[in-house]
Amino acid sequence: MNFKDIHIGNLIRQHIAKCNIEISRACDFFKCSEREIEAMYKSKTLDTDILLKWSKLLKYDFFRIYSQHLVLYSPPKSQNFNQRRNSGSLKPAEFRKSVYTKEIIDFILHLVASGEKSKTQIIEEYKIPKTTLYKWIKKHQR
Repeated sequence: MNFKDIHIGNLIRQHIAKCNIEISRACDFFKCSEREIEAMYKSKTLDTDILLKWSKLLKYDFFRIYSQHLVLYSPPKSQNFNQRRNSGSLKPAEFRKSVYTKEIIDFILHLVASGEKSKTQIIEEYKIPKTTLYKWIKKHQR
């Protein structure tokens, strides 16, 4: 899963195949033709109401994919950031537990295992604490 470049149509197509759901069921659910369903599969983006319907039909939260993108590529900004910056008392970022889903952990571990990124690159790029990364590696070693 590439959380940086999300093609939601492809992900829906993969999930519908995995669940063995017939295209006719999707057509009935959406009240549309097979051609319109195929167009959704080819679409890089979908309206939120359509994505919500896919989430209900496939019993999978497709919005989570975008949330995971935000966790990895744009960490939340502190509400007091501007006040702390102006006062000169910047503290290191505070990390929240349970922010990382299984999919994110698998994505990061795949990057390490495949050699696409070094541990140092992952720590710097994704702002994952060093101890967290090493715990994941130790826990998920096979």
